[in-house]
Amino acid sequence: MGGIDPPAVAAAIVVNNMLFSYYILITLGVIVISMFIYRVAIHSVKYIRTLTCLNNDNQRYFKMSNPKFGWIKQHLLYAPLLRRRHQKQMRIGPVETGILPTRFQSILLVGIIIMNVVLWAHGIEWNGPIITKLEHLRNRSGTLAVVNMIPLVIMAGRNNPLIGWLNISFDTFNLMHRWFGRIVASLAISHGVVEITAIVVRGEKTHTPGWESFSGTLKEVRFITFGFVALVAMCTIILTSWTAFRHAFYETFLHIHIALVSLIMAALWIHLDGLQQMTYLKAVISIWVIERLIRLSSLIYRNVGRGGTNADIEVLPGDAMRITLRLARPWTFKPGQHIFLTIPSVGLWTSHPFSIAWSDNLPQHRPQDLEKGVRTSETTAQTTDTLALPQTSVSLIIRRRAGFTEHLYRKALDTLNHRTPLPAFVEGPYGGTQIFHSYGTVMLFAAGVGITHSVPFVRDLLAGYASGTVAARRVVLIWIIRAPEHLEWIRPWMTTILSMPGRRDVLRIQLFVTRPRSTKEIHSPSSTVQMFPGKPNVDALVEMESREQVGAMGVSVCGPGGLGDDVRAAVRRRQGSRNVDFWDEGFGW
Repeated sequence: MGGIDPPAVAAAIVVNNMLFSYYILITLGVIVISMFIYRVAIHSVKYIRTLTCLNNDNQRYFKMSNPKFGWIKQHLLYAPLLRRRHQKQMRIGPVETGILPTRFQSILLVGIIIMNVVLWAHGIEWNGPIITKLEHLRNRSGTLAVVNMIPLVIMAGRNNPLIGWLNISFDTFNLMHRWFGRIVASLAISHGVVEITAIVVRGEKTHTPGWESFSGTLKEVRFITFGFVALVAMCTIILTSWTAFRHAFYETFLHIHIALVSLIMAALWIHLDGLQQMTYLKAVISIWVIERLIRLSSLIYRNVGRGGTNADIEVLPGDAMRITLRLARPWTFKPGQHIFLTIPSVGLWTSHPFSIAWSDNLPQHRPQDLEKGVRTSETTAQTTDTLALPQTSVSLIIRRRAGFTEHLYRKALDTLNHRTPLPAFVEGPYGGTQIFHSYGTVMLFAAGVGITHSVPFVRDLLAGYASGTVAARRVVLIWIIRAPEHLEWIRPWMTTILSMPGRRDVLRIQLFVTRPRSTKEIHSPSSTVQMFPGKPNVDALVEMESREQVGAMGVSVCGPGGLGDDVRAAVRRRQGSRNVDFWDEGFGW
């Protein structure tokens, strides 16, 4: 690989490059092991806390926070990078430019970037001949680019095992995936630029015009040709992954992304033929292929046979739809799970992520029953025993947006009863690692269709309270909607929840209507279900609940980035004085 280097020097350079790539893998492995140990410790504490609080209505011991750990959560784990913005999109005028990582994520990313820069530059003969420097930099940057593709591909997978092992959300791994993509692209561009420069310099020394030398090499040397193809594809991925393009044309972005990744792997297979770095590429391709085979196997198992999976789509007020999926094979549902939905007659093979709002054991309706107006929202008794059974039906609430949801909404709207049955495919379920059983106080913030994440937790905690299997004694659901008509989205499920045993002892619901047409629309049915006009004062609500806090408090938010940042800031202010944990259930692309 070293061109004009003596054989011994060239061999040493190869060894150093591979050794430095091992350093990256070892460092990332140490980070994963450390996080796993932390996760096991936290899980053990929560498990012990749950057992201790089952018959304890005061839970005073767990109400107070450890000052040191509270400081770490306030200034590191929950802290935005700068002041308070994390999930709210950064903008240049009307154009979205992405989100800022948290402080902990930023420290981790900066450390990984510095490690790659140091390994890229260390040991290079900076005072040697220019060709020697260029060839050493070329080999070093190429090796580091390929080895960084391993975590890049792992973090992109829906079946990433680290999600469950470390209890880290797919959204967080997706953020890290994008940053590792930038690292790999930077190293690949460095590799390509240095190689092109080396070719030009050699051409000038042989009195061949530089760019003519490069053009000839590109056409004649297969190794260079396919390396250049991979580089161009990598640069294209970076350009098409820009936040504004990704959000505006997600389906187009996804198809381009998959096609370019396939092209890069194929080109690198030829480019690295016979080199030691091929080992890393084989690992990357194996991970990528295995993850997709797992997804394909899951898709076949979940949907093929027994009549397949069928979707009952019902149009709701406020440009929304309720989709009830009758599953070919039932599964045991956990709160916080999501699925990827494919409806071939509307979106061909494309799949889209949606949170599961409800699950149930429903009798099988024929499509003609649906057309006659048979409702799809029957529910069974809500106990820990029935919830532990495999569920034959899951339901989603989807807002009408551009693309797939727009076409689906139009298709249902054009039918006589604004309901239509369609064959569907479900991939999943994914997620469901978040558990509130050890918290005496639980606050669930939701805005719009973010309620689909909160409702299953409310049902799970009420069922657990009635059977004495959770620590929860206070559950507060805060839902922010634009108009009262949006209450129809979850009315059948909320009716079931409000009739559950012990509900009045534990659950309080606060509804905030930001755009009521009249004050007459705002009325509170009871002291435990209240409705208010306008937006909530998030900090005041968290403060009020912390004063009456029972045991440890868990706070979750699912909604726009601005709401998530407000709840995060409110939780951070209570660290040190109260034991409060926080989850932001964003789902970014």
